[in-house]
Amino acid sequence: VQLQASGGGLVQAGESLRLSCAASGHSFSNYVMGWFRQTLGNEREFVAAISRSAGTTSYADSVKGRFTISRDNNQNTVYLQMNRLKPEDTAVYYCAAGWFLVVDRTRYDYWGQGTLVTVSS
Repeated sequence: VQLQASGGGLVQAGESLRLSCAASGHSFSNYVMGWFRQTLGNEREFVAAISRSAGTTSYADSVKGRFTISRDNNQNTVYLQMNRLKPEDTAVYYCAAGWFLVVDRTRYDYWGQGTLVTVSS
């Protein structure tokens, strides 16, 4: 499956942004989808994940209550709605596809190219 992330940009603290990740190739609905983020010099960290049917979601503690992951299996797209953004949310955000709803990035098999989110204070 090929993944294309989009929607990043520059926003001020407290504002919102929605990321999208469009999938093509193998059946999108077969995959658990996740969002990760990475800053320079740091490892890629888990942000959120959603099950195949969207019945189960998981979030990092740092974004719980502010970010919402969702998916549209008809549109082959997964979203990350980010509200009340903070400067520490600044990172390159990656979408990923895998078989298991886990936080371990090594368990995801396919990755998008990343989209940069910058939050100014």
